[in-house]
Amino acid sequence: MIDRLEKEVDMLERHLQVLKMVIENEPIGIVKMSNETGYPHHKVRYSLRVLEEENLISPSNQGAITTDRTEEFVAELDEKLTEITDKLDTMKIGEKPEA
Repeated sequence: MIDRLEKEVDMLERHLQVLKMVIENEPIGIVKMSNETGYPHHKVRYSLRVLEEENLISPSNQGAITTDRTEEFVAELDEKLTEITDKLDTMKIGEKPEA
């Protein structure tokens, strides 16, 4: 059960790292991203496809570029991650209640 969550978090981390590279280096191609991140080409390609489906990036002849939606997504990201972290914290059952 937790293994699947860990895999999803790892994949989200990769997607966000790829998105950050596009934001900072646009246009940028798969080979450069793979070389700089150490992720295999097929994983970078998958992340790019997911980001494109979410309309966060767009392909161009020179490589991936951001879209009009990217800035809004990034602005909301930290808040959403904090909400998820807070929810996960409430799920802990191994901690003793504070006195």
